[in-house]
Amino acid sequence: MPICILEDIKKTYRMGDIDVMVLRGVNLLVERGEFIAIMGASGSGKTTLVNIIGCLDVPTSGRYILADREVSRLSDDELSVIRNEHIGFVFQNFYLLPYATVLENVLLPSLYVEKSKDDFVKRAHDLLAIVGLRERTKFKPSQLSGGEQQRVAIARALINDPDIILTDEPTGQLDSKTAGEIMDLLVQMHDRGKTIILITHDPNVAKYANRIVTMKDGVIV
Repeated sequence: MPICILEDIKKTYRMGDIDVMVLRGVNLLVERGEFIAIMGASGSGKTTLVNIIGCLDVPTSGRYILADREVSRLSDDELSVIRNEHIGFVFQNFYLLPYATVLENVLLPSLYVEKSKDDFVKRAHDLLAIVGLRERTKFKPSQLSGGEQQRVAIARALINDPDIILTDEPTGQLDSKTAGEIMDLLVQMHDRGKTIILITHDPNVAKYANRIVTMKDGVIV
């Protein structure tokens, strides 16, 4: 059953006096539980596509259905709710709060959900154990290696039990050994039933996915 359906997605940005079309009619269907990699050179449109899939932006035209809901024309506030419910993000630069502990960073997305705080704290501890950071809960990001920081980011992405983990160049800041460990962890999350959408320019990273989608000049080729 599809979790994401994108139909004829186009995106145009206004640059001065001219319109620049970045996406030129993207059609993509992602099945629930799939692990796909989206590849493409710089300027191919993959970052813009990721922003739309992640409800960080809306298309100029076309339809985007996420978890059986049309989200193409929602307001910023409505998109924020959808993001928090359905999508966990893992970025290249980690984006951890430097003054917060590992545990507090993992709990951050849960602050906007009306559920028991104690339940989320237990879940955060469980997730940190899964990613191998059980003993690091009180550490600050500056006390962690890059690989450990990315593991925190993965735990944070999972705290609200999202349908999709959306990862944008998750190994871009890491050495090859640590990158392999992070990819193995994402495979583990996929094996647990999560849908993974991975953005990368690295064929060695893309090979972990079950399907590779290639973009060029704003379309899927």
